[in-house]
Amino acid sequence: MILETSTPSDKIAHFNTFYHAYKDDKVVFEDESIAKEFTSPSYASICTIVDPQVVPKRKNITTDEGKITLLHAVAHIEYSAIDLALDAAYRFRGLRNAYYDDWLKVANDEIRHFQSLEKLLIKLGSYYGAVEVHNALFEASQRTAHSFLDRMAVVPRYLEANGLDATPQILKKLKRLPKDSLLTEIIEALHAILEEEVDHVLKGDHWFEYACQKEGLDKSIYFDIIERYYPRTFEKKRDLNRSARLEAGFTCKELEMIVSRKVC
Repeated sequence: MILETSTPSDKIAHFNTFYHAYKDDKVVFEDESIAKEFTSPSYASICTIVDPQVVPKRKNITTDEGKITLLHAVAHIEYSAIDLALDAAYRFRGLRNAYYDDWLKVANDEIRHFQSLEKLLIKLGSYYGAVEVHNALFEASQRTAHSFLDRMAVVPRYLEANGLDATPQILKKLKRLPKDSLLTEIIEALHAILEEEVDHVLKGDHWFEYACQKEGLDKSIYFDIIERYYPRTFEKKRDLNRSARLEAGFTCKELEMIVSRKVC
């Protein structure tokens, strides 16, 4: 199974074979089968997993070591996001074909993102798996495996949306550094990822709204769901990428609830 394949090259090769078959209508859906529960992330055999509090900090990004730490952290998010998108397509059955189209496209995008970062790591003499990682994104997929509504709220609309806020802050720091060709490549890669992640959050917004309508719920249930999984998280929120979040489906009212101030 693609989801359980650990090595990036193997996972990507298996996905490409599957995705070509899917787009050629050669994939058979088995809506009655029971989705498998995963007890560990696919990267467990190639990465050292530690508590999020002890993951190496991204400090001095003027050094090669600092750049590796930064790139590895983002590459890990993208590699985890491949599995998150695949799991969204695999786990939730009996939905419209457009749903599976969306999340397989997201998986394909995340693969490109990961590959662009992996190439930069290799240029720096490193590789994916060289730096300790956490498994917070995998844990989020486990915790929301029981609920389509919760998955769409937590993964694209909360975790990925937080990435829309974080990436501009990273880019701001990188742009202050003395320019060189590698730094330019890193900035370009992060810009490209940010642009496509807006669409991923928007897809999540669409399917979250669909799930709400299906269950007869108001979209404001989002805040109750996030509070249940990440208590008091919005009380700590400061930075907000207003334009990207609006483009990704958030309303001004939602943004103001997230940061407890007027932003529109």
